[in-house]
Amino acid sequence: MSSTADLTLRPLDPLKDAELLHGWVTHPKASFWMMQGATLPDVEREYMAIAAHEHHDAFIGLHKGVPAFLMERYDPRYVELVGLYDPEPGDVGMHFLTAPSDVRIPGFTRAVITTVMRTLFADPAVRRVVVEPDVDNKAVHALNEAVGFRPAEVIQKPEKKALLSFCTREQFEQAVREEAVRERETAI
Repeated sequence: MSSTADLTLRPLDPLKDAELLHGWVTHPKASFWMMQGATLPDVEREYMAIAAHEHHDAFIGLHKGVPAFLMERYDPRYVELVGLYDPEPGDVGMHFLTAPSDVRIPGFTRAVITTVMRTLFADPAVRRVVVEPDVDNKAVHALNEAVGFRPAEVIQKPEKKALLSFCTREQFEQAVREEAVRERETAI
């Protein structure tokens, strides 16, 4: 079982991290990332654009010091969801991707999304996290629900049909408390 204590984040360096990211975003398990055919220069350009954007940034997540996941944070008033919903003060958008691995760590992806959410809510100005995963990405819908997200509506983005979902700070904290209770009960 993976622990969120084993996970940390550092700012992504678009040039230094491009080769690593290229392997992640073009891997078959990352099909919903929609970069399957990306070249290394494509990945460099994408993450240089994110790094240069005033309302979008990216981080490499580390598991015990080793790169293991990607987190993107964005302001939905300016990125991804412009004109597709009515943003509220304190909204922040998020994407995350776990690296492909031959080693399965039970609870790892749940620990990653929990770490991502804690990082976002560490900013007191953040009141709600917004996500827009592909409607067909059932695995991420289940993960989102596990940390407190509630689906709002299906929206049509230029590149996909997405399930717009929201998670307030209170919904996240409640989901974390419920998970802690379940873990204690199964440990008995």
